Amino acid sequence: MSGTTGPTSCRLATAIVAAMAGLNVDALVDLRRSTAPVATARQIAMYLAHVGLGLSQAGVAQAFRRDRSTVAYACRRIEDLRDDPAFDHRVAQMEACLRWATER
Repeated sequence: MSGTTGPTSCRLATAIVAAMAGLNVDALVDLRRSTAPVATARQIAMYLAHVGLGLSQAGVAQAFRRDRSTVAYACRRIEDLRDDPAFDHRVAQMEACLRWATER
């Protein structure tokens, strides 16, 4: 990850996930409770920032204005959902996009 900071990487992860999920970025960063598709997309963005880019859970939590335990839950949930091959493929595509963007 050359030259990107935690918050910048989290914003980039959020933008990639929102675009691929057909959602508005603002919905993913809203502090209010969200519908299931928005919440899952937010969890994917948190997961990608932590697992895909190696940011700490505390750093991801701060960038998303959430608690660290929320990030931990998101990572566990996405790992569980990755047992579905179609879901795993979608997440892998987002992860590849994020890695490509942060290697620039």
